[in-house]
Amino acid sequence: MLKKDRYKAFVEYFSTHNPDAQTELNYSNPYELLVAVILSAQCTDKRINLVTPALFERFPNAEALAASTSEEVFTYIRSVSYPNNKAKHLVGMAQKLISEFDGTVPEKVEDLVKLPGVGRKTANVISSVVYHNPAMAVDTHVFRVSNRLGLTSNATTPLAVEKQLVKYLPKETIAVAHHWLILHGRYICVARKPKCEICPITYFCKYFEKTYKAKVIHTPSE
Repeated sequence: MLKKDRYKAFVEYFSTHNPDAQTELNYSNPYELLVAVILSAQCTDKRINLVTPALFERFPNAEALAASTSEEVFTYIRSVSYPNNKAKHLVGMAQKLISEFDGTVPEKVEDLVKLPGVGRKTANVISSVVYHNPAMAVDTHVFRVSNRLGLTSNATTPLAVEKQLVKYLPKETIAVAHHWLILHGRYICVARKPKCEICPITYFCKYFEKTYKAKVIHTPSE
């Protein structure tokens, strides 16, 4: 199957079966999403959703967070991965949000990455989810699934994956396609042993195609 056909099949399937895919992080405004995404690095959304209610109650906006200390923030996020670093990042992020952006979460990726704790992936999440821009955030799920499906080829870095996906996906689907790939990677195309037996998109999956053919080739004849 040609790459363009894989992209067509990918978009057609998920546009039909999950057209309104969204992040599983709980938030009610751009500031809360930014905090949640920073916390979610190398941690599960489920864990972050357990932590953020108390965190947002204590720090309902950037002003409150900026006036705090990393030591205090740590007490609210101690159960997430790398809590010390993330506590420092959150306070620094809030302070810079106040000093440079009047407390408003910026829209542009180049502005977002100026904030402590915000890399390109996080910036793309905010740009696409909050502002509906055609930005593709590449996390481990997106990286793995796009390569397995055959949507990307010879893409060895997140940026390379991002560039290929943005190049070939219809512009209007880029933001939601990020969630399609994440959710598929989280529940079906898992890292160690993909659940190909229940996967509904094996008909255009390059990984399945190669794996199936390999099994056929190496299966002894009766």
